Parts: sequence; C-alpha cells; structure tokens
Amino acid sequence: MEETYLLNVEGVKKKILHGGQGELPKFQDGSKITFHFQTLKDNFERTVIDDSREAGIPMEIIVGKMFKMEIWETLLSSMRAGEVAEFWCDAIHTGMYALVSKGMRRIAEGRDPLEGQKHRCGMGNMFDYHSTGYDDLDELQRTPQPLIFIMELFRVEEPSAYKRDTWAMSKEEKLAAVPVLHSEGNRLVLRKEFRQAAEKYQEAVICLRNLQAKEKPWEEGWLKLESLVTPLVLNYCQCQLELGEYYEVLEHTTELLQKHKDNAKAYFKRAKAHAAVWNEREAREDFLRVAHLDPAMAAAVKKELKQLGERMRKKHVEDRKRYQGLFQQPQGPRAGKGAAEGSGGQEGEGERRQGEVGILETHGGEQGTGVGPSGADEGEQGNFKDGHEEEAPGGDTAPGEPAEILSG
Repeated sequence: MEETYLLNVEGVKKKILHGGQGELPKFQDGSKITFHFQTLKDNFERTVIDDSREAGIPMEIIVGKMFKMEIWETLLSSMRAGEVAEFWCDAIHTGMYALVSKGMRRIAEGRDPLEGQKHRCGMGNMFDYHSTGYDDLDELQRTPQPLIFIMELFRVEEPSAYKRDTWAMSKEEKLAAVPVLHSEGNRLVLRKEFRQAAEKYQEAVICLRNLQAKEKPWEEGWLKLESLVTPLVLNYCQCQLELGEYYEVLEHTTELLQKHKDNAKAYFKRAKAHAAVWNEREAREDFLRVAHLDPAMAAAVKKELKQLGERMRKKHVEDRKRYQGLFQQPQGPRAGKGAAEGSGGQEGEGERRQGEVGILETHGGEQGTGVGPSGADEGEQGNFKDGHEEEAPGGDTAPGEPAEILSG
C-alpha cells in the first residue's frame, strides 16, 4: 500500500507504506509519542543517515515541548498507531536536523548530548558551524538539503497516562511534585530503603533547581525555592551516610555550606562524614562549629567527639602493633623463630582488630561506632524532619525523623 498525500504544509509529501489501526490519536500538548524513524538522503542511493532501530530503543518526544525538529510533530500527528509512512521534507524543514541527530547519536553512545555546546544567547547557536564531530552531519549543517523520514508510530500516550520526566513538566507540575517526592522519600526511609529514598530526594531537588535556574540568584523567588532545596539536600545526605557514601556527603554538604554558612545540620553531617574517612581535624572543627551554632545539639556533639576520640586512639594502638614487629631484629635461630611467631601473632591479631575497625568505619547499621551515620543522641533527632514538624501518632518520632537513622 503506497499512496502519496500532500499534507497542508509547504514542502512536505507523505507516502503510506503500511496502514495503521483505529482512529487518529489526539496529539494534545504533553502527549508522549513513541516511534521508530529512519533518515535518508534524497539521492539515487537513498543513503541512510540515521536509524533508531540500530540503537535498539525507539524515539520519544513530548508534544509542545519545543523539540528542535518541529516538523516531526506535524508528520507524526498525521499517523495512526501501527502505521508506517515515508515523508519527503524540503530543506526549509531540515536545517536543524544535524544538531538533533548529533544529540541522539551522543545519547546512543552513552555521552552527554550537550557536551562541548557553546552557551550563546538568541540565534547564536543556529549559525555556529563548528564541527558536530560527524562528517555526514557537518555536510548537512553546511548545506541543508531535502531529507526523507520513514516513521513507524507505536503509541501516543496522554499526559496523565505516563510518569513525566522532570524536563517535560511545567512549572506548576514541578512545584506540585516536590512535596509528593519528599513524602515518598520519608516513607522509604522508615522502611530503611535508603537508596530509593535518596533517589526521591534527588528528583525533588532537580525539579527545584530547574525552577531556580529561571530566577535571579538571591532574590525573593530564588530564596523561596532554596528554602525547599535545603532540607531535601540534608535528607539526601543522611541517606548517603547510611549507605556509606561519605565522599558524596562531603561534596553536597560543602556545596550547601558555601551558600548557608550557619547551617548547623549541614556541619553535623559533614563532620560525621569526615570522621568516617579518618579526617580527624576536619571532623573536630565541624563538630565544634555545630555546638557553637546550635547549643541544643551540644549533647550530640559531645557524644560524637567522645566516640571519635575512642576510634582514633584504637586506630593508633592497632597501627603501632601492626608495625612494631616489622622492625624487631631476630637474635639467633630460636629467638628468630620465636620473634617471627610472636610478630606473626601480633600481626594477625592486628589484622583481625583492624578488620573490626574497618567494619565500624564503613557500616551504617548497629555495628557503627557513631562516627558514621548512626550514633547521634536525641540532640540530633530533629535533623531528618526538615519540613515535617508534625508528631507521629503513638510515638515521639515524626514522619521523616525515623529513630532508625538518627540513633544507633
């Protein structure tokens, strides 16, 4: 079945290769279109430029979200589910194809689609003819030409029928998603599913950061969004402490403290991460800052400093025992044998003890010594409930403030 149609668009011809089923779908703003495509040159050989089947996954676009190849929305909106059609498009519609193809190829290669992109305002990028990194796309970019697109439409999903990615949400949808993600994260924490909880907090932060990017830093709108970001970042860091991702905690708390220099909770979590990776001086400095900024946390700080001191003393003792035998000189065959046995015994014992210290250093559960995520007393138990001040029914722990996280 091959019938040629002229769509109500200048410079476009359609040929149906295989008919679809049912009625023409409703292509409303926010609908997700899933399809396979093949791009060919309009030459005798019909040279293939791109084929989504080679990547193994179909293409998806969201209607009305400023996809660079706007003509594709027009082409797809003329199709039924299951239909395969060939479209000839004049050069007036294909000028942006090289940039679109570049991004899709980089994604298929596991690379950042924006890698190397120049940040320019207005029309700057449209006339930036630097190499795309692909010879065939460079040619299309220099001399736009008619192209042929063969498309197979799989499905069209209404906005309410699928979970929308953050980038596809409107401002209102992002704001509405944040408290939902926050609550989901807290529920996962109560079940000790820390990795999944961290993903929820992270997704909420991404929503807010996207909105912040459109505000002027430190003005009212930006600050309001920042007040929502801060507790989410702290909750995310608490989950990372539980997972033993201490350097992740150091990175995010340090970034937070660059903006909010008096945030005692951020200092507390950073101090615990420093302690877990044996940064004794940095840990002590941060713990002391916490006590200075928030006297209510003094008891928790005192407990953490005591545990830090005990851990460091134990580590020094074990280090001395481990290296002591390395420098003992044997005195005669028998003495040498005994010394070797004694040294080996000490070394073995040191290894066993050091193994125990390693567990204490990295484990986030009951075996922790308190310098990891566990071990804070009631002075710290308000940390995880940022933005959740209600009391839990039948107990002292509020939602988002599980005792499992905040006490050993």
